[in-house]
Amino acid sequence: MEDCAPRSSLPVPNPLVSKSRLGELELLVMLALLRLGANAYSVSIRQEIERRSGHDVAIGAIYATLTRLEEKRFVSPWLSDPLPIRGGRARKHWKLTALGERALKNAASSLASMLDGLGLTPQPRRS
Repeated sequence: MEDCAPRSSLPVPNPLVSKSRLGELELLVMLALLRLGANAYSVSIRQEIERRSGHDVAIGAIYATLTRLEEKRFVSPWLSDPLPIRGGRARKHWKLTALGERALKNAASSLASMLDGLGLTPQPRRS
């Protein structure tokens, strides 16, 4: 007996492809990590995004985004030495992984291709 259920013409989503796509905040966080290098921890990431993009970002959104990027294996955390003050704690810093760098390059390439020929070349913000 044949299957009589209607078939969708939409492609079946590939979970590996959708995992590699970056949302806007993910992209901004990853770019901040590149800029900040070894100084990339949640507060400095937030400040860098706000300073460069003009977006006001909640610290909770930064934490959630870093967790999501870690689940995708695009970033990895490391702990600093405790701050040299009484009761100083270690900070959780973040760095891009090789997979994250690849995803960031792919996103930048896609964005550049979409902008090409539209006269929408971004102008750098004065920071």
